[in-house]
Amino acid sequence: MTPRVDEQAIQALEVLEPGLQTTVQDHPGRLGRQALGFFPSGPVDHLAFRLANMLVGNRPGAAALEIPLGRFQASMLCDTAIAVCGPEVEVSLNGAPIPMWESVPVRAGDQLSCGVIRGAGYRIYLAVAGGIEVPAVFGSRSTFLVAGIGGHDGRALERADVLRIGAPGEERLPRRVPVSLRPSYAADWEIEVLRGPHADPDFLTAEDFTEFLEASWRCDLSSDRVAVRFNPHRFRWARASGDIAGGHPSNMLDGSYPLGGILAYGDVLTILGPDSHTSGGFAVIATVASAALWKVGQLRPGRDAVTFREIDLEQAAALDAHVERLLDARTLEVR
Repeated sequence: MTPRVDEQAIQALEVLEPGLQTTVQDHPGRLGRQALGFFPSGPVDHLAFRLANMLVGNRPGAAALEIPLGRFQASMLCDTAIAVCGPEVEVSLNGAPIPMWESVPVRAGDQLSCGVIRGAGYRIYLAVAGGIEVPAVFGSRSTFLVAGIGGHDGRALERADVLRIGAPGEERLPRRVPVSLRPSYAADWEIEVLRGPHADPDFLTAEDFTEFLEASWRCDLSSDRVAVRFNPHRFRWARASGDIAGGHPSNMLDGSYPLGGILAYGDVLTILGPDSHTSGGFAVIATVASAALWKVGQLRPGRDAVTFREIDLEQAAALDAHVERLLDARTLEVR
């Protein structure tokens, strides 16, 4: 029998209902380890994650919870502040509704509940003042489910897990993200990409790449943190085979993959997520712009559709600058 936690004894929260696959993540994750086979992990939607941490006054890099589809409950074992960011979902404290995109004070013994995401979007993020305290592995607290490292014992959260909370920073006034600056969520997405590194004319034909940009790609039900998979599509290809690398034209000698790379796994395109493999022998026909990666985190498996819009490096830099402006603490409103 699990011993009862003394609610006044520790700075922590207890998981009552873990949801589908709730994990501890931090941003930017496990950097500099790709040569060892580790993509960074971290939140799939870095924008909502970072805004939630900002609202409760956490330092950059503090760990928080990624909650796919919602249906999460926790008991707060200390006085602190929380913020929930992401797509619209019912959030309540002791049964009374509380707002999203705002910092909310909580007391020891309070019960937090997040409903199921019924509308657009797929992942919500819960930040707690002080951050979730779990051991760092290879420089990050992020959970890497494939390898079973990081986060809370290298796995998704389970009922009765107790997560330690760090000491909060300096006292801050309650804050919120202005409505005009909150991301919008949809079932049909446009995602910005850069061409290549393995596009036309060496791998795809010019007609293939035009098809790639004009088509609507349906997210497969098997999509997860490793990859977002799309409906099969047969390209013409600029070559008959991969020669010594393999029979299919998408085959190539093994090379490094970029985070957000759109991999042609034969006739199936996939977006490589934060828990994906770092290298392999398939063509990467385009790469999601880093400022647009948050959208990948909100794609609903089995439902959402995507069209891709090609941009250049200058436009990608402008998108990065726009996202960084959203993440400037001076944009937050004091309630």
